[in-house]
Amino acid sequence: MVNWVVSLAGPRRISLEPCPPDPLGPGQVRVRTCYSGISAGTELTLYRGSNPRLSKDWDDVSRMFVPRQSAVPYPLVGFGYEEVGEVVEVAPDVTDRRAGQVVWGIWGHRAEAVVAADTVHPLPAGLDPLAAVFARPGAIALTAVLAGDLHLGDWVGVFGQGVIGLLATRLAALSGARVVAVDRVPARLAHATRLGARVAVDAGTESAAAVLRRATGGRGADVCLELSGAYPALHEAIRATTHAGRVVAAGFYQGQADGLGLGEEFHHNRIQLVAAQVSGPTPAPGMAGRWTGARVAHTFMDLVAEGSVDPLPLVSHVVDASAVADALALLDRGDGDALQVVLRF
Repeated sequence: MVNWVVSLAGPRRISLEPCPPDPLGPGQVRVRTCYSGISAGTELTLYRGSNPRLSKDWDDVSRMFVPRQSAVPYPLVGFGYEEVGEVVEVAPDVTDRRAGQVVWGIWGHRAEAVVAADTVHPLPAGLDPLAAVFARPGAIALTAVLAGDLHLGDWVGVFGQGVIGLLATRLAALSGARVVAVDRVPARLAHATRLGARVAVDAGTESAAAVLRRATGGRGADVCLELSGAYPALHEAIRATTHAGRVVAAGFYQGQADGLGLGEEFHHNRIQLVAAQVSGPTPAPGMAGRWTGARVAHTFMDLVAEGSVDPLPLVSHVVDASAVADALALLDRGDGDALQVVLRF
């Protein structure tokens, strides 16, 4: 049987290619993919060729990027991190997974994968499998919310209402925050309002900082979450935040920081700037000993299963995996109606 996998031969050179199936080893399961969501952030940086890992190497020891010593290992095969599928084969020593079980996890854009059994997680009973493609984006959003240390009654600006920003808007509202959603796409702002935002700001026509300061009697937001990955948006989030308030930078920023003026409100208002990143044992400062990446992901899926978060309305396109080039080109164009694009295998 031929397996199929998404392959990136170079910037904007994407295709679905055949590859041999992997053998099943001890402690492993074979999963046949049902759906694989496309990340409009990280994956687009690979697709466009702007991801820093394409020009530098990450050194785990020093935790620094260093000059790359070899050429980029194209093709990049099977990237992706939003998968749900069915277990079709189980190694004899695996007792807690079974054939026929629907599971979610990370194994990339491929028709099937052989993975360690403990890296895939059973879908909660009664849940639409399509909802499980949001496990990782939801974990990223929840990490940003936790890093913000939100409290009941806080005014919180959420900058960027893509998939992760919209999930963060919902999670912040669930936390008791009074959310101001910021974006340039009216349809996304409408989603944000349905998910609990009290105010929606079109950044193309008005200043989010001015809106947040008016809403708070001139004080400014207690916390702002920046999830667009755009430097001007990070600058505006800093401007919108109260003296000694906190800005969580959770977007994947690319290139040089054009539009970010750290000598202005950041300096004069002593803003706390916190990075949130879902990978690693502790996703954000202040979470050590309590929250791990695994707990964050499972908590988000628990919220989906109990009905507190409904991500399915954020699915804008479901396309056959053979159309992956068209799907990535759609996201690359930045069409406003494209939110969560999903490959169907």
